[in-house]
Amino acid sequence: MERAYAPWVPVTGARPLPMDDDYAARCEAGQAHVLMQDGRLAGLIVLMDFPGHLWIDNVAVEPALKGQGLGRALMAFAEAEARQRGLPELRLLTNARMTTNIALYARLGFTETERREEKGRARVYMAKPLSG
Repeated sequence: MERAYAPWVPVTGARPLPMDDDYAARCEAGQAHVLMQDGRLAGLIVLMDFPGHLWIDNVAVEPALKGQGLGRALMAFAEAEARQRGLPELRLLTNARMTTNIALYARLGFTETERREEKGRARVYMAKPLSG
């Protein structure tokens, strides 16, 4: 999903880490879930179980397909997965300069829990508790 993250390189001043992830290993570990449209990869989400929450490690949509609700569908999938796994919360992080992502996650019910510098990047941690 390199194309999905390419526009963020000039904004953040670095390649977003998901651009260099090992997706074959993620698939083998059962962490990567893909969304197909017309036989082509439209989006993906990487989910990881942790005690007490489901971690959204990466969510990406093919740029030509943005605006069709695919990102929201992937996030709804993550919520359904957390519920199915009996996990009461979703968590994620994004770069502080990715303000449109932060706003989208807030609209989806996530709240900011922490900001900190890690690996030379300004990170914003967010969480969404899931009710019943």
